[in-house]
Amino acid sequence: MVVDITLPPYTIEPVRGPLREPVVRRRRTWGPPAWVAMYHSVSDHPEDPYDITVSPARLDRQLAWLRARGLRGVSMRDLLAARAREQERGLVGLTFDDGYADFLTAALPVLGRWGCGATLFVLPGRLDGENDWDALGPRKRLLGAEGIRRAAAAGIEIASHGLTHVDLTKAGPNEMRAEVHRSRSVLADLIDADVRGFCYPYGRLDPHVHDAVRQAGYGYACAIAPPPALAGDFALPRLHIAQADTAARLELKRRLARVRGRALEAM
Repeated sequence: MVVDITLPPYTIEPVRGPLREPVVRRRRTWGPPAWVAMYHSVSDHPEDPYDITVSPARLDRQLAWLRARGLRGVSMRDLLAARAREQERGLVGLTFDDGYADFLTAALPVLGRWGCGATLFVLPGRLDGENDWDALGPRKRLLGAEGIRRAAAAGIEIASHGLTHVDLTKAGPNEMRAEVHRSRSVLADLIDADVRGFCYPYGRLDPHVHDAVRQAGYGYACAIAPPPALAGDFALPRLHIAQADTAARLELKRRLARVRGRALEAM
């Protein structure tokens, strides 16, 4: 959360002409970004027990829905920067978890067609590996070093999803440091750029995990539905987007997010 400590929460404008009551205008305060969509794999694979796969055709229709509403998908880096300038109107965060290899072949061309950016949360401890944390499968290949560099070169924000995709709420001190600190330094060396974003594996966090990520030097962290007590830039909520999300379902999710305080989109 951005907090302005140098100015009061409202300003009083000077009055010119006949004496009258001063005009009091309340300053804007900012919570989470407009809203943030959470994707994972983009492919035509029919087996999807965790409901985390969206086909390229469905992604294309979902981004078309955004643009038809005057909205544009951007990375978390760009969304937060726009929020700081009070210019987030019309922007939606697009995030892709786990760093599946199909991001390059299936998601990136669709993003480019609609002029959208995105943040890709990757696992530098599983380069060229598979999603073997998913007990039910199917097995999908993850990006390697070259693939991550290609995504970065295409303008995609590269951010950390931890080192190996473990539940950080169950991690000991050494494992926590590797997953949070080392993943950031490895990624920074890999793409030769600073890594500002983190995404909690499984969306799980507690105060200890929250503080560890903040102290590691990240600028923000994404969750799914974080505890209200941890609200802020290190517990940013997101909306899960699935294959079944047609235009009608997307609109319903957006409206529900606003009601639940998980979206502050300026319409």
